[in-house]
Amino acid sequence: MWFGMAAAIGNTIAAGIVYTPGDVARQLPRVWLFLGIWIVGGLYALCGASSMAELGAAIPRSGGQYNFSRRALGEYAGFIVGWSDWLSTCGTAAAVALVISEYSGHLFPILAGPQKLKIISIAIIAGFGVLQWRGIRWGSGAQLLTAGLKTGAFVILVAAAFLMGGAAHKAAAQSTVAMPLPVGWPLAIAIMLGLQAVIYTVDGWDGVIYFGEEVRDPGRNVPRAILGSVLSIIGIYLLLNLIALYIVPINQIAGDTFVLGTVANRVFGSLGDPIIRSIMVISMLSCLNANQLFCSRTLYSMSADGLFFRQATKVNPGGTPTIALLLSTMAGIIFVIWPFQRVIAMLSFFFVANYALSYTSVFALRKREPELRRPYRAWGYPWLTGVALVASVLFLIGSILTDQKNAPLALGMLVLSYPVYRLMKFASRPGVPAS
Repeated sequence: MWFGMAAAIGNTIAAGIVYTPGDVARQLPRVWLFLGIWIVGGLYALCGASSMAELGAAIPRSGGQYNFSRRALGEYAGFIVGWSDWLSTCGTAAAVALVISEYSGHLFPILAGPQKLKIISIAIIAGFGVLQWRGIRWGSGAQLLTAGLKTGAFVILVAAAFLMGGAAHKAAAQSTVAMPLPVGWPLAIAIMLGLQAVIYTVDGWDGVIYFGEEVRDPGRNVPRAILGSVLSIIGIYLLLNLIALYIVPINQIAGDTFVLGTVANRVFGSLGDPIIRSIMVISMLSCLNANQLFCSRTLYSMSADGLFFRQATKVNPGGTPTIALLLSTMAGIIFVIWPFQRVIAMLSFFFVANYALSYTSVFALRKREPELRRPYRAWGYPWLTGVALVASVLFLIGSILTDQKNAPLALGMLVLSYPVYRLMKFASRPGVPAS
């Protein structure tokens, strides 16, 4: 259970919490709206957590949501979920490595510079690849350590802000300036964009499902890890946003791309920036380790089911899927060398689409496989599962209406995915020679 929570917390709480509050406050510059969006995003995750726990306990396979969609909705649905998940996770690993390198350059000027940024990022991704190559114990140990350090650091930051930030709070109260709030359709768009940012930042609470085959007693520990992860992540995010509102007026949070840095500067003075950047480096190392664990398991599972080259099912004596890890590490390095920001933006559309397919899978499996052993059953079914599904669908519709730049391209990728699916099915047939 603790490893599952460490994977989820390590993956989720990273760079997003630094810039997302500023983005949300810019869209919705009112304290009640600002906090309300974070609460709604947390409730969305909480509504879906129990359904995801049922799937993870009933189908304890490594590889994430791919396994649920494939079993309930067919191979093509599984393929879409698996490939979008794998590519976006590899891209996220690259983005996190770049931010780690950038922050390291601020802490140690000798490491600063565009070329050094990429070299350090590649070295970090490759280093975690080598660490995980050693075996499951090495990767899981690193995850437990880094997740524990980051959680402790954020708790200390929250406590220090409330205990030492009295003067900054008084100054914030005196310098608050009301900002104009959009009305009508612009307000609806602002709410959708704010909710989109929050959901993307909260995403990752289901990290344990990527290790279903590696968790002892999954029927008991997978649900506990998922529910514990959701509650921990929501709690940490709300506390961090509360200290931001306590120390910095909402009009100054709006548009700030380093909100926690601003908080730390006002609490700790000149030491604030290096303190928060050090915390974020530890936080993002945990995120990067988790991402590489996730993407290698997804590719391994797809290969085992004949949706990728069969060689990617090779596992070393330490329990690591070596070929899948190698390909995932190489993909992350490619994203660093040749940034695919637009591709990642498109793939982010699939985050919620994958959740929608997973919640649909709960209904499909309850109907098609009523005899399936379910050590844990979703509480509130079918109502809460239905709420999570409807919320996901409405979110996707809202994204299509408000994000004319990336959502249509994501739909285009969905259309083009079918020929790739057929090609992979052909290439992975037993009679086709390995290449």
